[in-house]
Amino acid sequence: MGRFEGRVVAITGAARGIGLSAAERFAAEGASVAVIDLDGSAAAEAAGSLPLTEGARAIGIGADVASSPDVDKAVARTVDELGGIHVLMNNAGITRDNLLFKMSEDDWDQVMDVHLKGAFLMTRAVQAHFVAQRHGKVVNLSSISALGNRGQANYAAAKMGVQGLTRTLAIELGPFGVNVNAIAPGFIATEMTDATAARLGLTVEEFREGVASSNPIGRVGGPADIAAAAAFLASDEASYITGQTLYVDGGQTVA
Repeated sequence: MGRFEGRVVAITGAARGIGLSAAERFAAEGASVAVIDLDGSAAAEAAGSLPLTEGARAIGIGADVASSPDVDKAVARTVDELGGIHVLMNNAGITRDNLLFKMSEDDWDQVMDVHLKGAFLMTRAVQAHFVAQRHGKVVNLSSISALGNRGQANYAAAKMGVQGLTRTLAIELGPFGVNVNAIAPGFIATEMTDATAARLGLTVEEFREGVASSNPIGRVGGPADIAAAAAFLASDEASYITGQTLYVDGGQTVA
């Protein structure tokens, strides 16, 4: 019996990368999964690829997490089609990196909207269900960039904001049986970080080797590393953990 048998998990930005890996992990452990992504066709394709266990289901939902109507519809559809909602993973994210003097207002707003406003809107939409059933798990995605990173004023501010949101929601929702935690990944090999390599004029291999050499474990992380942490924080085994940010970074922030 899987840890998430009979549970419904909604994951934003889940058509690829960390979100897809998490969807695969939750599905393998028995969950029904709502794959939510801005790209609805990619979400549907990802949902169809999940390793579902007997009795579990998956759906793909196209939604802009920065749009309140989209969010409300996505949550309503998840509940209606999958029979409830028990876990929310706020994973959707974008980068619009630039030095401050080159960063546009639109660069700032888009990153804030997807990462921070998106987490706010999604959690607000699910909390009514969580409070009514007196059970729920929220896992937010922060980043080690929250500690500051050149060229990422928007991203760093949004990701530190996610940590503040996590702590506050843990206080507000804890009395209703809801745990709220965050994961702060270090370098994770995804399409997003590959795009950063290109922006810096490096090959993917050069970029990954440089990062790997700077952390104690000596390798870059993979989406499965974050999926494993998310599955733990969303499980009953983590019922006494809330308001925390778990750094999953190969020791990069302590090196």
